[in-house]
Amino acid sequence: MALQPSLRPLMVAGSIDAPHTLDIFLDYVCPFSAKIALVIDGVLKPLFESGGKYAGKVKAIIRLQVQPWHATSTLTHESALAVIRASPEHFWSYSLLLFKNQGDYFDIPTSTLTPLQIRENLAKLAAQVIPPTAVEEFKELLKLKSTPNGGNGVTDDLKYTIKFSRQNSIHVSPTVLWDGLVANEVSSSWGVKEWSEFLTAKVKV
Repeated sequence: MALQPSLRPLMVAGSIDAPHTLDIFLDYVCPFSAKIALVIDGVLKPLFESGGKYAGKVKAIIRLQVQPWHATSTLTHESALAVIRASPEHFWSYSLLLFKNQGDYFDIPTSTLTPLQIRENLAKLAAQVIPPTAVEEFKELLKLKSTPNGGNGVTDDLKYTIKFSRQNSIHVSPTVLWDGLVANEVSSSWGVKEWSEFLTAKVKV
C-alpha cells in the first residue's frame, strides 16, 4: 500500500519494489503489538531481507496505530515519528526498545506524570539508540508550537498515520493486511511455523 515518502523508514523489512506487502498496525503501549514486533524482527526480517527466502518478494511496513484508550499512545507514537525525522535509520531499533520498555508508559505508571515529563522520559529512552545531535532535534520536534492548539513538529505525520488507519477501518492492534486486505487469521502468537505456512500459501511470485 501507499507510503508517504517522509515515512519511508516505516518499511522495516524487504525492498520497496517487492510486489507483496504486509502492513502491520502496531500500538507502542499494546502488549500484543510488542509480542508481534519481536516476531517481525526475529522471523520476518530474515525472510524478507537479502538472502532470505522471500527477498525481493515481500516487504513489511509498520503502521503506527494510535489507540486513544491508552492515555500515552499519542505521546509514544509522536516519539517514534520524531525519531524518523531526526535519525531515520534508528526507527526500528527505537521501536523495539520502546516496546521492551512499554510498561513504563502504561496508564498507572504515567498517571501522575505530565505530558512534558513523559516526553522527557521518551527523549532519554531515544538517547539510548540515536546520536546526541539527533536527540536535540528529537526534543525540538516534540516541543509544542507557539499557538495554543498548534501541535508540534510531528503533528502532520501523526495525522497522516491516523487518517490512514481510519480510512482503512483499522480498529485495534495488531492488525495485519496482506496486499491491502485484512488477514484476520494472523495472530500475535504466531511463530516460525505459522508464518512459514502463511507465506507459502500467499506468495505468488
